[in-house]
Amino acid sequence: MAILSDYEEDQQHQHSSSSSSSSFSSKKDIILAEKEADATAKKAEEEEEKQQKENKLVPNKDNGLDMENYSWGQSLQEVTVNVPVPQGTKSSLLLCDIKTNSLKVGLKGQPPIIDGELFKPVKVDDCIWSLEDKKMINILICKRDQSEWWKSLLKGDPEIDTQKAEPEPSKLSDLDSETRSAVEKMMFDQRQKQMGLPTSDEIQKQELLKQFMAQNPNMKFPPGAQFM
Repeated sequence: MAILSDYEEDQQHQHSSSSSSSSFSSKKDIILAEKEADATAKKAEEEEEKQQKENKLVPNKDNGLDMENYSWGQSLQEVTVNVPVPQGTKSSLLLCDIKTNSLKVGLKGQPPIIDGELFKPVKVDDCIWSLEDKKMINILICKRDQSEWWKSLLKGDPEIDTQKAEPEPSKLSDLDSETRSAVEKMMFDQRQKQMGLPTSDEIQKQELLKQFMAQNPNMKFPPGAQFM
């Protein structure tokens, strides 16, 4: 009986060990499965992001896009839209409806050339349009948020890669005198450094040293002395 009892105890111990091992394996499998699922989801997100980036178009010279029936461009403050119409078109025959969130352009009595929701809200009171040479509608749209590029004129249209948009360089004549002086100084110093010549500050220090030496002729200065 003692031998049988030992055998049953050993069997129970093996069963217990087997159960523990099985439970451990199950947990390990679950963890591995979760990690694989996370890795798969992350890869899918990266692929989607990559695809979206590849689908973005290079902007035209005006930081916009040339569409089939019109073209548009932009600065950070404004959006310009050019819509060709038949030669000899009169402005009275045109429809140009600019609203805060939408734009509708075309010829009266015909399907609109542009009709949809704008990429971002605009300042309607500051928007204008005109007919140039009776063949081109020019529209100037003032952005409400003037700190970002639009990816498209209308929502749902092909999008541009805004990272490739280039802001117009500021003209020195448009700057106030203080800012203009600072910019000119920076540009001068940059050119001097490129040529291995002293900057404006270094030139000023050299002039001060010359003046000091002229005012104190009896003082001895080491060769190559500089005014600090």
